[in-house]
Order: sequence, then structure tokens, then C-alpha cells
Amino acid sequence: MPSTFKSLALFAGPHRFAIGRQGQLVVSELVLGGFGASTYPLGLVELEVVVTGRLVAAGESALRGLRDAMAAELVDPPTPGTLVDAHGHAWDDMSFYSYTEGDRTDRGRERSIAYEARFRRFNALTPSAP
Repeated sequence: MPSTFKSLALFAGPHRFAIGRQGQLVVSELVLGGFGASTYPLGLVELEVVVTGRLVAAGESALRGLRDAMAAELVDPPTPGTLVDAHGHAWDDMSFYSYTEGDRTDRGRERSIAYEARFRRFNALTPSAP
């Protein structure tokens, strides 16, 4: 099973998924203008999944097509979709918000470039309960 975002197999090459920090976002009373040592919970942080890997293709034009396909999914405003890893784990309502390529294209029998793609479940985009 290939890894996908919105049913698109964007991750052409070796890659791995990592889940970002989870838990409560807390803020110090000092940041809020107070003088105490207390902290206040503001709610759960937004879920973030980071995909790191290499796009791999047979030639320059094919690699450019893979890079362009990644960039084409970066839209404003972000449109949520389902992110699925190669093991079938799915995250609903994820938005692709950041894509960073490595500093060079490796050229051998195949062409490849390292990348980092970041996906987030934005709280503000999730409909609130009535």
C-alpha cells in the first residue's frame, strides 16, 4: 500500500512518518503580564505529521514532475484531506502546509532529492460542535 495524501501517491521513494509534539499548550503567567510562577493550559496542540524522505525518479524531467506534484498540493487556503502511511494508518482532516527540499539533486542511475513535508490538523479549520 503506498503512502498518500488526498489519495495522491506523492511520496515517490523512501520516506518515513513522524508525529510531532502532542499534549497541552501551556503559557506562563509571566507571559500574560503577571508576576507569579503559575502556568495555564490553553488546550491541546494541533496534530502535526512530518514526512521526510527522498523523491526518486529515472530522470530530470520525471523528478521535476514529482517536485511539481508536491508543490501543487500547497494551496491557499489549505484544504484538508486524509494522509495515509504505507502501513494503512490514516489521519483525517490534515492540511499540507510546508514543503522543504534538500540543497542538491543527487544524480546517479536515478535522480533524487531529499524533502520534508509537514501536515497539520488545524483547529481553526475543524468545524466546531453546535
